[in-house]
Amino acid sequence: MKQHRPSRRQTLARCTLVAAAACGIAAPSVARTGAVYPSRPIEMIVAYAPGGGTDSVARLLARSLEKQLGTSIVVQNRPGAGGGIGFAELARAAPDGYTIGFINTPNLLTIPIERRSSFSWRSYDLLGNLVDDPGGFTVHNDHGIQSLAALAAFARANPGAVTVGTTGIGSDDHLAMLLFEKGAGVKLSHIPYKGAGEVRSAIAGQQIVIGAINVGEALQYQKGGTPIRLLGQMGATRSSLAPGIPTFKEQGYDIELASLRGLAAPKGLPEEVRRKLVDAIVRAKDDPQFQQQAQALFAPLRYLPPAAYAAELQRSEAGFHQLWQEMPWQEGRP
Repeated sequence: MKQHRPSRRQTLARCTLVAAAACGIAAPSVARTGAVYPSRPIEMIVAYAPGGGTDSVARLLARSLEKQLGTSIVVQNRPGAGGGIGFAELARAAPDGYTIGFINTPNLLTIPIERRSSFSWRSYDLLGNLVDDPGGFTVHNDHGIQSLAALAAFARANPGAVTVGTTGIGSDDHLAMLLFEKGAGVKLSHIPYKGAGEVRSAIAGQQIVIGAINVGEALQYQKGGTPIRLLGQMGATRSSLAPGIPTFKEQGYDIELASLRGLAAPKGLPEEVRRKLVDAIVRAKDDPQFQQQAQALFAPLRYLPPAAYAAELQRSEAGFHQLWQEMPWQEGRP
C-alpha cells in the first residue's frame, strides 16, 4: 500500500504550530499551566527549633493553607542566632512565592540594631501577622519561688546564681530579663537557646532557674505535662488565656513585652502571587477549625493585614532603637 506523504504546505503548517506551541503562543493550555500559582510545594521557614510556639502554629497553619492553596506546605526549621539564620535565609530566597516564612518580633527588629545583618523587616513582602503572645517568667514546680518579689529576693541573696533561659540575644525574653535586672537591682545569668522548646526542656530538667517563655507556650507545655508555673505575664493586661496570672506591672515591674509572629516572603513577589497568599492566610485564620486548633495550642491570635503589620513593625523598631541607646542588650557590652 502506498504511504501518503504530506504536502510541503502541510509540513510547513505543522512546523509552525510546533514552534508556536514551544514558545507558548499557540498553546494556551500550556501557557495557562505555566502561569498557575502554586504549581509545586511551598517551603515555610521557621527560624526556631521544633517544639516552640512558632513551630507549633506554623505546622497548624501549613495544614490549613494547603487546603486554601491546593498544594503541600513543607515546614523547614532553621534555628540559630536568635532567629537570624532563618530570617536571613527567607530574605535571600527567590521572590516567587515558593518560599514563605514566619518572622518574629522583637528578634527581627533587634538583630539589625545590635549587629551587622543581611536583613531588616523591610527585606520582606509582609503577608500578615497571626499571633501576639505576651512574655512570661516560669519556674519548675519544685522551686520555692512563688512571685516576682520572691524571685528578686532570691537573686539578691544569690548574685548570678539565677539562670534565665531565653530564645536568644535580643529576644523579648532576653530584654525582659535585662529590664527585670534593672528594675529589681539584681544580677541574673543569661542562657540563650535556639527555641522555646529547648528552654522548656532545660527548665523541666531543672538545668535553669527561670524559663523566659511566652504565656501561650507555657500554657501549652503545662497541658503537655511539663512541671512549670508562671510567675507573671508581660502583657498590658492579663491575657484571657491566663486570667489568674498577674502581670509584671501588677507586681511592681513596668515591663510590657510580647512576641508578634507573622508571615512574610522575600521582597519582590509578583502582585498576583502576593495577593493570593494574603487571601489564603485570611481564609485560613478565619477557618473555625483552625481557630479551634489554635486555641487548643494556647496561641493568642491577633491578625494584622500587611499595611497594619508594617505600621506596627515601624513603631516597634523606633522603640527598640531608643531602648538600645538607653540599655544596649548585646552580650559583653557595658
